[in-house]
Amino acid sequence: MRILHTGDWHLGRTLLGADLLEHQSAFADFLVDLVRECGVDLVVIAGDVYDRAIPPVDAVRTLSRTLERLAETTTVVLTPGNHDSAARLGFGAGVMGSRVRILAEPTGVADPVLIDDDHGTVAVYGIPYLHPDLTRYALATVPDEPLARSHQAVVGAAMDRVRADLGARPGARSIVVAHAFVGGAEPSDSEQDIRVGGVDMVSASVFEGIDYVALGHLHGPQRVASHEHIRYAGSPLAFSFGERNHTKSVTVIDLDATGAVTVETVPTPVPRRLVDVRGTIDEIESGAFRSAADAWVRVAVTDPVHPERLYARVKDHFPHALAVTHEPADRAERPAAHAVTATSDPVEVAAGFVSFVTGAAPDDDEHAILTEAYESAALTLHGEGAR
Repeated sequence: MRILHTGDWHLGRTLLGADLLEHQSAFADFLVDLVRECGVDLVVIAGDVYDRAIPPVDAVRTLSRTLERLAETTTVVLTPGNHDSAARLGFGAGVMGSRVRILAEPTGVADPVLIDDDHGTVAVYGIPYLHPDLTRYALATVPDEPLARSHQAVVGAAMDRVRADLGARPGARSIVVAHAFVGGAEPSDSEQDIRVGGVDMVSASVFEGIDYVALGHLHGPQRVASHEHIRYAGSPLAFSFGERNHTKSVTVIDLDATGAVTVETVPTPVPRRLVDVRGTIDEIESGAFRSAADAWVRVAVTDPVHPERLYARVKDHFPHALAVTHEPADRAERPAAHAVTATSDPVEVAAGFVSFVTGAAPDDDEHAILTEAYESAALTLHGEGAR
């Protein structure tokens, strides 16, 4: 059986204000074409389909169209992630056709989707994101004795149910689609923190006995430690500059008659490169970084004094700049900023800001202007100007 593993689409997400839905739609087109060309029998989507619980209408339409097109040629199994609302994503799951199965109910983890091929049956189990506080009672084996308040406890309990069901299906091969942070994997800087009680990880050992574990949550494609059969597909697009060196992909798995897997990663389309640019405004305007002109860039301008019209001048050379900051090269040598309190002299606070922005303390004339401005504002605030 050929399986395509993906997840963490985050439909509706932006990148530092840039709308990504057009590029996410392009990924969906790529995915549908790949499934058709490669003869994929099953697509598993491991959560965080949307970027938030109540997604934008266009994101919902994108998902709907994508699932309709995939269902023309393959079976799709989908589980919610921590960004999704399981109830909203799972709406109508009970009346959907057999080609699209949304496994969103925590207590239904032991109810697999069964798919047959020439070698027998493959049981596909879905474990949605399990928040310990919301599922530790529902997954407990003893009424009124909740599980420990941890991801390890609730995912472990879910997997105990999966193994119990699988044990009653002799000869069946197994796939688990789960959304969790599994120990031994490398996080990125764009994933939402899911710690509860200071702990967010699940041990890879909870998935013992499963032929392939399709994980979602972490955005970098990777296997977990040395386990070739326990993998994150990663996100199809970069969602932060911390992911600029990732090779985004989907994972294609061939599952043989014995349950052994062969894994291939297929790179996904790159809408724009992510590039960090650091230099003086003169270097930027000289064309020294012209190779990044078509990229999404994060620009740090290092002049000792804040350049005039900084943002506009940078945008002239980088029309797709997403972040522009002034970071003087000698910042580490400058005196540390002082906390502003109720007793701070407002004129000195303003003078300190001038020093920070320009790299030099205000001269006598500038100091006089700051003093006059403050006194005028104070007069207005406290009475005479208000009349």
